[in-house]
Amino acid sequence: MAAKKSKAASKKPAPEEFRSEALAQALEKQDMAAVALALRHGTTVVPLLRSGDRDNPLDGGEVWTYRDEATGDVALLLFSDAKNKPANLPPGVGIYSSEWLRAFLTTHRETITTVFLDIAGPHPMQAPPDELLAALDA
Repeated sequence: MAAKKSKAASKKPAPEEFRSEALAQALEKQDMAAVALALRHGTTVVPLLRSGDRDNPLDGGEVWTYRDEATGDVALLLFSDAKNKPANLPPGVGIYSSEWLRAFLTTHRETITTVFLDIAGPHPMQAPPDELLAALDA
């Protein structure tokens, strides 16, 4: 029984895997060029409405976005560290590459009106999707 438990536990990503040190440092400096570089060459923590099926590598889960009821505006929230995600958001997180972010923003560019990075701090930033796409393509 203990062997099964440790085997299952070993499949879970370690907490440090849900962090982008380069993005955290760039946000701390509030340096958009460094943020762009971190996003282009690193990973981003994304809140998930539904986690992906571990046995299906094609299932990345369902990304959670925020829709403002008053305006209808849709925001994508990205985090440098899973610890920075507010507790009132869905509990699941995924860690995604720059290729994923580029594809997601391109697919949803007509819907997403803004992207928040570490919205609850410690060093929040906000950018329009087109600005992030330009940074990813630079």
